[in-house]
Amino acid sequence: MKKPPYLTLQPSEQTIVTAAAMIYAAYIARGVVEDGKENAWMDRALKAAFRIAKVTDETVQADRELD
Repeated sequence: MKKPPYLTLQPSEQTIVTAAAMIYAAYIARGVVEDGKENAWMDRALKAAFRIAKVTDETVQADRELD
């Protein structure tokens, strides 16, 4: 029997996936995701979510980073 696919994501990866999914959903809601182009738009959403996370990390100092 074939094993079902399984992922283990770290908390920061989970956060980026959540943001990317929300961005991708917004693209779909706007009607810009054409049939056959879903992967390209998912990639675009993931890159946007990662950039948001990176800019946030560079701009905002978390409480634990103050110690």
